[in-house]
Amino acid sequence: MKRLCVFCGSNKGARPVYTAAAKALGHAFVKRNIGLVYGGGNVGLMGVIADEILAQGGEAIGVIPHSLVRREVSHQSLTAQHVVGTMHERKALMAELSDGFIAMPGGMGTFDEFCEILTWAQLGIHQKPCGILNVENYFTPLLTMFDHAVTEGFLRDAHRALVLEATEPDDLLDALAAYRPQQVEKWLDLDKV
Repeated sequence: MKRLCVFCGSNKGARPVYTAAAKALGHAFVKRNIGLVYGGGNVGLMGVIADEILAQGGEAIGVIPHSLVRREVSHQSLTAQHVVGTMHERKALMAELSDGFIAMPGGMGTFDEFCEILTWAQLGIHQKPCGILNVENYFTPLLTMFDHAVTEGFLRDAHRALVLEATEPDDLLDALAAYRPQQVEKWLDLDKV
């Protein structure tokens, strides 16, 4: 894996553990010579992970829509910063530049970006690994919702398995590196479509 995309908060969250996790993930990236692709901001966990990687001599590439350059305080010291027109362009370019995806704690934007990239994996648009760094069980309710979707017949077990998860950065990076995509039809029963 040359580069991984990280979706995370433009805020730091209520507890210092989230900042510590962003720094630890950044350190793990540099240790493994993995470049960062992310939303391009200089605030919140986005800024923390980028700063950590840059401070250790790693690569950090930002992708930010023009409308968010001021709001998310565009990072000025990145290896590269791509300013795009729309959120759709942002997601597409981040996906193109990345060999896999990680969600860290964040809000609506993080949920949106991670769930969309999972949908792309489910539909076969890409075959890259998708993982969640479940810091202090932040994502456990979302993971429970995915399990509920399987139980209720809206999601295949194989598609639920697209979501790799770990509580420690190195464990998650190991899981992403070991990932091997499977071809699974999206629809549970084509006769009922």
